[in-house]
Amino acid sequence: MVTASDENYVSGDDYVIEFMRYEFHFGAQDFEERVTAAAVRLGLVATNDLDEDETGDLVELAWQGRIADPRSALGRYLGRHWEQVGVLDGESLVYWLRKLVFRSAYLDHRVKAGSLEVAWDESSGDFGYAEPRGGRALLELAPTPSWHAVQYRG
Repeated sequence: MVTASDENYVSGDDYVIEFMRYEFHFGAQDFEERVTAAAVRLGLVATNDLDEDETGDLVELAWQGRIADPRSALGRYLGRHWEQVGVLDGESLVYWLRKLVFRSAYLDHRVKAGSLEVAWDESSGDFGYAEPRGGRALLELAPTPSWHAVQYRG
């Protein structure tokens, strides 16, 4: 476990999560927004316009690795279809939700520390990350698997 405070992301103490060798502390709103964004990026849901219960189910899934008592139709959908949704083409949904939450927090932390800058990538038409002194081209993020085929359509 890395213990140096400059290595670990902290936005609150509502959720404390270990991923790889890092321990990140999230405030509730920060974690909820990051989990929802991860679910959209993976294609599990079409939009981040989720109600409180849907968000709660996704947060529980990312935090605990399961949804004990679904609060929403989304949570019930995930429970009923877990065999098709939980692991898709050899990729774990829980792992990827957590990975994208951590990736976003890690990159934000690096931007705040001054070791990365947000930059516009003309070729992709999207924002990316670059070293502040231009030592390398835009940082390319590894591709993510897609859950579009089993997307919750509520």
